[in-house]
Amino acid sequence: MAEKVVIGNAELWHGDCREVLPLLGQVDAVITDPPYGILNLAGEGSTPAVRKSPRQMGSGTLKNRILNTSAVEWDVAPDAAVFDALRANSTLQVFWGGNYFALPPARGVLVWDKEQPWENFSQVEIAWTNLNRPAAIFRESATRGTPDKVHPTQKPISLMRWCVAMVDAPTVLDPYMGSGTTGVACAELGRQFIGIERERKYFDIACERIARAQAQGQLLPPEPVAAPEQQTMEL
Repeated sequence: MAEKVVIGNAELWHGDCREVLPLLGQVDAVITDPPYGILNLAGEGSTPAVRKSPRQMGSGTLKNRILNTSAVEWDVAPDAAVFDALRANSTLQVFWGGNYFALPPARGVLVWDKEQPWENFSQVEIAWTNLNRPAAIFRESATRGTPDKVHPTQKPISLMRWCVAMVDAPTVLDPYMGSGTTGVACAELGRQFIGIERERKYFDIACERIARAQAQGQLLPPEPVAAPEQQTMEL
């Protein structure tokens, strides 16, 4: 059973995207930052192999200290069927972490220069896209470390606003919504947004952030945000 919440022109789903996607039909664009699956890997190289449990990784590892969590159950990468569904049901796509997935060659890749000096961490992140444009890079010192982070892999709002502005699409879907940063960017740019998130904690945070962004994004003095309309859908 999935729960749908409507906030202004945003439609937010609490549930698994594999169950919700068949209910949505065609969308203009998908812009998302799915789990890459790299925190669950036993080794550091490109060989994908044995996954470590949170117990095996231990709470004292560098990665877990950075994420402030001893568990990485959420870091399960989408399978090929999810990417196939997203590409079939949308015109334009931007998939952050695209270099970790088996996707076709891309011309218009997007690159985020994270401006951090540590060689044992990725200094950039790459988004696979099907955009017919030259590759582009986003660089902004103020985004270093993603201030006020509330999700382990949260992207800066300025980065996601850059992505949304680059895509000519009235409606944007994020099937791995997390704390709702893509939805906030859409609110600031006046785009319709559809978000899906299975973790209750982050879904609630996303609802709050998107409602606040929609109120702040109005040209006229913001009126009180209408109470979210909650709907329960049988899957």
